[in-house]
This record gives sequence, C-alpha cells and structure tokens, in this order.
Amino acid sequence: MAKFFLDTGILLGYIRGADYAKYAEKKFELTSPTNISLISIVTIGEIYSLAAQFQWGDKKKKVLQKTLEAVQAIDISYPQVLERYAEIDAFSQGRHASRKLPNGMSSRNMGKNDLWIAATASILNAKLLTTDKDFDHLNKEFLEIICIDPNGDYKREF
Repeated sequence: MAKFFLDTGILLGYIRGADYAKYAEKKFELTSPTNISLISIVTIGEIYSLAAQFQWGDKKKKVLQKTLEAVQAIDISYPQVLERYAEIDAFSQGRHASRKLPNGMSSRNMGKNDLWIAATASILNAKLLTTDKDFDHLNKEFLEIICIDPNGDYKREF
C-alpha cells in the first residue's frame, strides 16, 4: 500500500480531465483501494480560489465536489505539522540548525501554502505528487517528491 499526497496541480488535472492526471492515475493507481490518496485542507482552499477566479460553472463545480469526496483532506493544526512547517521553512531559507541545502542550491522562499502541503505530507510519510518543481529541494530530505510535467512530455517525471 502506498500513500500519496496530491498537490493542487494534480487535483486540478483530475478536475479538468487532463492527460497528465490520467497518466498519474494509471501509473500510481491513486484511486485504487490498495493505495491512499490525501490532500491538505490548504489545497481545498487553493482549488476553491481557482474555481472563483476562473468562474467555473455548475458542471465543473460538481466535478470538483466529486473529486474532493474521493480523497481524504488532512487538517494542518496538529503540533507535528506546525513543527515540521518551521523546520522546512528554516531549511528552505538555509538556516536550519542541522540540515543543510544540497550543494549548489541557494536559499529559497517557498509559498506558504506549499510549506503547509509539504509539512503535512512529510509528517504522514506520504509521497508528494506535484506538477511543479517548488518542492524539489525537499526531496529525500523531508519526503519523497514525484513531479509530473503537465506541459509536454508528462510521462517524464522530474
């Protein structure tokens, strides 16, 4: 059994019926009963914001609701998540007491929502499935990152 934490871009792909989301489903069997797919409560806020910004109609909102019902949303208010958030933020800034950024990598400002998502996935020991490279510096340090390129050769994971 594998545990996957879906970033907003993956969830958006499911809602849009995007090829990269179909690929992710087929390769990782995200909705299989033998696997667990999770999202952050923060992701729900992000996806609702996108729905408002793009003025989704009733049909797409129903797909959104059905998609949200298929995954378990995880709250961020647990002490372990709060502590991991601080650790990841300090690490990303190159200021963690014991963990150093990989050679050749400089400090970076992560978006606050991405910090919450990474912290929650890390505490749950879930593989973070994403469509962007914002989490790359955390790979193998705090959690496993699987990135699928939605533009172009989505079969090439990076």
